[in-house]
Amino acid sequence: MSLDTLRRRLAKPKTSVQLCLLGVCAGLIAAILIILFRLTIIFIQSTFLDSPDHFSQLPEFQRVALPVFAALLIALFANLTGFRHYRLGIPFVIHRIKHHYGQMPIWNTANQFFGGAVALISGFSVGREGPSVHMGATGASILAERLHLPMNASRTLAGCGVAAGIAASFNTPLAAVIFVMEVVLREYKIHIFVPIMLAAVTGALATQFVFGASSELALINITPLSFWHYPYLIICGVILGAVAFSFNQNLMLIIKTFKPLSMLPRLLLAGLIAGLIGYMVPQAMGSGMSAITIAVDAPESIQLLTTILIAKLLATLFAIGLGIPGGLIGPVIGLGVVMGTLMSFFAQFITPGVDVSGTYGVLGMAGLLAATLHAPLAALTAVMELTSSHEIIVPAMLVISAAYVTALQVFGNRSIFLQQLDFQGLPYQVSPASEALQKVGIMDDMDEHFKLLYSDDKDQIKETLGAVNSQTPLIVFDEENGYRLAEYDLNLMSDQNMNISYIPLQGLSSQATLSDAFDVLKDKRSGAVYIYNQKDNRQIMGILRWDHIRHILTTRNSLL
Repeated sequence: MSLDTLRRRLAKPKTSVQLCLLGVCAGLIAAILIILFRLTIIFIQSTFLDSPDHFSQLPEFQRVALPVFAALLIALFANLTGFRHYRLGIPFVIHRIKHHYGQMPIWNTANQFFGGAVALISGFSVGREGPSVHMGATGASILAERLHLPMNASRTLAGCGVAAGIAASFNTPLAAVIFVMEVVLREYKIHIFVPIMLAAVTGALATQFVFGASSELALINITPLSFWHYPYLIICGVILGAVAFSFNQNLMLIIKTFKPLSMLPRLLLAGLIAGLIGYMVPQAMGSGMSAITIAVDAPESIQLLTTILIAKLLATLFAIGLGIPGGLIGPVIGLGVVMGTLMSFFAQFITPGVDVSGTYGVLGMAGLLAATLHAPLAALTAVMELTSSHEIIVPAMLVISAAYVTALQVFGNRSIFLQQLDFQGLPYQVSPASEALQKVGIMDDMDEHFKLLYSDDKDQIKETLGAVNSQTPLIVFDEENGYRLAEYDLNLMSDQNMNISYIPLQGLSSQATLSDAFDVLKDKRSGAVYIYNQKDNRQIMGILRWDHIRHILTTRNSLL
């Protein structure tokens, strides 16, 4: 199959073998980038830590100095690449997918790779999923750009890269698919579901090959809960929903408060705060693995766990709020496990003699994750995959439902990603019409039966109009007026005089979607655009009229 045939196939909003194979390729590229990212972190941490993410073994001075030095490095690299390329992470990816078909600027990704690696190596309380998602989307974007694929396919491949990034970070391919649909694309369409699913599986398998199949929560022991725990689980869910709302509000408060500061002092302040917290509570450093380990090994240490919870909460809020490049999901998982373990202290009175701390730790993670990210289904599937336990499903549903409804209805909580986008002034909302038309490449519906005339001679144009079929559009070109659609003016037409009207045409690349044509024509609600080959703008491939776009919107219900 030639590349031109491939591009025409991908312009259709349908599941195809070609799109599925490209999804697998995007997932593999994303997995390779993420494997390199994780190996970089593991290799450098192994030079000064006996086990990854356990910073308590470091001397006190090093725990203070390491984050400060790391913040300086991050600021220096951001300055070298230009601070305008410092919009990173999942919120930025959502914006680029919604308004730029997932095309990712390369220097933003360079900042994400270097800054994210340095932040995780030095013990900042951030997660690796933010850089993973960003790099996954970039890998898919590069693939689509190199092949000059239609933008609707580029958008789908960006979703594939995000799914592979999440799956490679947590070894949760199903949760990754749901996360993309629920949080990033915010829609469920069957023709993009399959390639995204294949990309997630590819990302998970590739990282399992390198790092093994175990997950962060594999060390947690899941104990089935009796029915008598269920009322208490609902109370726990309500508390987790309130905490999630407080977390989001305080994070946005920090972001807004320190916005007037330039990047360098903000990052240095983040390093100083992380260093001071690391000096007092080293278990709060890192993405969350250290806190999870303590929650599993010493669930009865209420005072220690409470101290870690407060310290890690502050460390996460200030690291993310002050602009340290990294993800939010990893620390939220750690915070949720610690909170759930603390809640299990009272649960032991319901069933004395039964250790339920591990189960409550996982449920705390599920509730906090669902309410913070506004992703209840992704949180549920993540719990199922991370624990491989069917006994956790019903309790998790109770906790997630209570937490999500409490955060949403009682406190009016919104997804933290959308709040960040609003504050940064990055649009993410798309009209229903544009969103539907983004799924269709312009090559799928353009009219290829046209006549092209390079002349502005009126007699020749009249002669050509008389010679062609009435259904065949005539495009004329001259240097002064460019491309125009020539047709008889039916309002002024008579037997003796046949006037010609001209409709100016704006050109769109063959990579464009119907949404791009809609944006050009929607103000006038009339007219047409011509489509040119993306490699040669003098090669006209077809024409698309406003009437045809309107017909598509009113008849293709599957797109809406």
